Amino acid sequence: MISIRRYLVRTLAITLIAVSALSVVAAYLISQHELEEILDAQLSLEARIMASFLPDSPNTEVYRALSRQLSQPDHPAQLYDDLLTDTTAQTSAAALFHHEEKKVGLGFWNAQGRPLMMGPRWHETSAFPAPREEGFRWVDYEGRRWRVFSLFDSNSETWLRIGLQQRFHQSIVNRITINHLWPMLLMMPLALWLMMRAIRRGLTPIEQLSRQVRGRDQTDLSPISLSVPRELDGLHRALNDFITRLGEALQKERRFTADAAHELRTPLAGLKIQLDNAVEGEAASLDKARIGIERLQRVVEQLLILARLDQRQQHNVEKIDVGLLVEDLAAELWPLAESRGQTLEIAGTTRAWEEPCYVTANATELGILIRNLLDNAMRYTPDEGRVTVSLDKVPQGLQLIIRDTGPGIPEALLGSVTQRFRRASSQSISGSGLGLSIAVALAKRQHAELKLRNHERGGLEVRLEWHDPSSS
Repeated sequence: MISIRRYLVRTLAITLIAVSALSVVAAYLISQHELEEILDAQLSLEARIMASFLPDSPNTEVYRALSRQLSQPDHPAQLYDDLLTDTTAQTSAAALFHHEEKKVGLGFWNAQGRPLMMGPRWHETSAFPAPREEGFRWVDYEGRRWRVFSLFDSNSETWLRIGLQQRFHQSIVNRITINHLWPMLLMMPLALWLMMRAIRRGLTPIEQLSRQVRGRDQTDLSPISLSVPRELDGLHRALNDFITRLGEALQKERRFTADAAHELRTPLAGLKIQLDNAVEGEAASLDKARIGIERLQRVVEQLLILARLDQRQQHNVEKIDVGLLVEDLAAELWPLAESRGQTLEIAGTTRAWEEPCYVTANATELGILIRNLLDNAMRYTPDEGRVTVSLDKVPQGLQLIIRDTGPGIPEALLGSVTQRFRRASSQSISGSGLGLSIAVALAKRQHAELKLRNHERGGLEVRLEWHDPSSS
């Protein structure tokens, strides 16, 4: 996209020129109409005044006197007698003469339309057309257009016609229009200069905001403190919100990296020691090294899952029967529970594991969630212990409960045990401290709520609840 400044300058300049042109056109049209009205009124007034001075029976001497006053240099008036023999007025031109008078015409006719007297320029080749009716008309004569007013004086039984050349009317309109145009043309550069200064000043806050963002390095995540106009307030707040979220993401990433490095360092160091012992001939160290590798593998898998969740990738959702999913996962984990002498029991008070219990979720993520919860319960349940899974429909929705007979979690740690790398049991139990934090993140993505509490008969109870699961 072109620059905002260039766009505004170009658009406003075109708009200013267009408005000025429209103003000139409007001035032209309005002046033309108004001047026509004014000149029509003037023609009508002069014709009535002229008619008022005519006697009841005007003779040749009356028109001769008029012709002497109307004659112009080199353009005398034309006098006609009653016998239609024309005689040019042998008199000098009027002493007071304005050059614009040559664009004004005047004529008299008798009741039958025969000319009596013609002013200059209305008789040069032939007499000006006689009037047929009163009022205003446009009349073409000798290649020129005239605006005329005709009046019949009933006292003297004389037609009187007075007119103006259209060129006279048009020249006045043109002068008025040019007088409007010149000031606009002279003021246009000043208006454009003022407009460019206003645009430059109006865009200054954007440039200041850009400089603040451009001048920052990757370590400066402080909010942008800049006074901005109301139109940029939304962008200012959005940038600060983005910087805040970015800072939280970077802080989370640094914390994740530090915690992961710390968590991986311990099993790697133990694995190195066990391998060194095995090299020295201690056979039991190989079994311990294998356990350490398994723990390290579990930590890496959990870290990969957690990293994938932090990316907030889009996932496909579908209707899933939670009961069938739990049965499949329990069957998958049954050999591991049997090898430890543990009992993995599936129970339910209202479902009886026959009626479908649907939720709308992502099948893969929901499977990882329930598997993590089952795996966590089995690892913290001692040998010969019991893990019970129940799925029930309740008025609020659907709930999945996993109970174990392990040591539980101290009450003081129930609120923080879901944080990453936070463990609540003895370090003798293999774990990464990521299982419950992953479970909480997955539950939130599946629109479920994860709750922890210690069972009154011992062990931990994990409750996964869906409120109105059909609309999740």
